[in-house]
Amino acid sequence: MKHEVLYQGAFALLKLQLNAGETIKAESGAMVSMSPNIDVKGTMDGGIMAGLGRMMSGETFFFQELSANRGGGEVLLAPKSMGDIQAVELDGTYRLFVQKDGFLGGTSGIQVNTKMQNLSRGLLSGEGFFIIEISGSGTVFLASYGSIHAINLAPGEERIIDNGHLVAWPDYVNYNVEKASKGWLSSLTSGEAIVCRFRGEGIVLIQTRNPSGFGSWIKRFIPMR
Repeated sequence: MKHEVLYQGAFALLKLQLNAGETIKAESGAMVSMSPNIDVKGTMDGGIMAGLGRMMSGETFFFQELSANRGGGEVLLAPKSMGDIQAVELDGTYRLFVQKDGFLGGTSGIQVNTKMQNLSRGLLSGEGFFIIEISGSGTVFLASYGSIHAINLAPGEERIIDNGHLVAWPDYVNYNVEKASKGWLSSLTSGEAIVCRFRGEGIVLIQTRNPSGFGSWIKRFIPMR
């Protein structure tokens, strides 16, 4: 399936060219425009339990399924937030972990499920006990808040990343959730509080802006009644 990311950066748009018989699965409400011979329907993809699991991870219960059943055509998709879009190719040998709101779409060979984090990770990360788990073979389209930057970790190399800036990472990269500083008071007053420590080898995708940080900033300008 041919794809192109238009207007990369703050207001990216995903352009897909579907051949006859091809199908793309997307986040609910992601379709911006499509050719008249493209069919769209809602699907749970995996059943009720899978849908409930996605809701717990911050995603929608239903997906959009856009199919070129009546000949090839074009589809335009856009994420909810202001940010970039990046394609990741999966070959079926590993799973991709994605933070909430990070999944925009995927080709027909992609499965989207949820993974439960352990108790400490769920409590400390601020992202909850569930994260998105993507497996299978095909192309995954990820969305971010801000631009996407890849951090390439060499074998044994460690990198500390603010949890609010995470987008996606492969399952073979080890990570732990921990305090930003040695003490809780110092961690909280630093403005970082909780971070994730990754250990390579592998690629971790991060976003250049933090949605929670933007939410706190914009609240300053909302009049209090």
